[in-house]
Amino acid sequence: MYKKSVKVYYNKFLFLIVLCCLLISNCVVAISVCSWNIKDIGNSKNEFELEFIAKTIKNYDVIAIQEVVAGEGGAKAIALLSDKLNRLGNKWDYCVSDATTGSAYKSERYAFIWKTSSVKIVGKPFLEKKFALEIDREPFICTFKCNDVVFTLVNFHAITKSKQPEREIKYFKFLPEVYPTLNLIFCGDFNCPQSHSVFNPLKKMGYKSSLVGQKTSLRQKCINNDCLASEYDNFFYKSPSFKLTNVGIVHFYKPFADIKEARRISDHCPIFIEF
Repeated sequence: MYKKSVKVYYNKFLFLIVLCCLLISNCVVAISVCSWNIKDIGNSKNEFELEFIAKTIKNYDVIAIQEVVAGEGGAKAIALLSDKLNRLGNKWDYCVSDATTGSAYKSERYAFIWKTSSVKIVGKPFLEKKFALEIDREPFICTFKCNDVVFTLVNFHAITKSKQPEREIKYFKFLPEVYPTLNLIFCGDFNCPQSHSVFNPLKKMGYKSSLVGQKTSLRQKCINNDCLASEYDNFFYKSPSFKLTNVGIVHFYKPFADIKEARRISDHCPIFIEF
């Protein structure tokens, strides 16, 4: 009788442990987001290059892409990339922005691609129009949901460094007030290091850069095996809204024999966060 009671209590104890583990696994979810300026995607990527890109990003839940060409070829390239991802074992969906409304020769599109088993899209993605006159390539904004976690990516490609991208970035400090109910994560190619004073207003609001002192763009030529040029790409997230568990860049260029071959894929490395 005693042994039987011990066995019953032991089984109940095991059941409670399993139940707690299941509850914890449902409450604590790691979400990975990749951001990549894929140079001129829609104009210059062949089948091999699109397959290489798909294999590089397949392990992330959400992909934010910059520098999608404004013409019809840009949207087609994203559709082909999504199809190649679908062939690698998971179901993916995507959206492509309208062409940005700044100078015609600078106009581009943005894209998001996401793993449907990991996240769902909330509402309709849109180009931020409030500061469209001040920002050449106005950011593309999309909200995602994973269980009870809701976050909004602000996908952005700034003007080149010689054009002073800080003139555009300074308007980002107003977006948390414009969208007070959204958990904004700014991501993309800022053509500007996170140490620049233009990011100070965001930092004072509690935003942090995921990468600090990390170069993300490629040199024209590697110098002493150093192939990275500038600290341009980043994520800015609000702490403590999100707890980062991993962050970094993907050195996609290393398998290539020559940096010029790698630059046919892109002149920027993918960056990622997991939170």
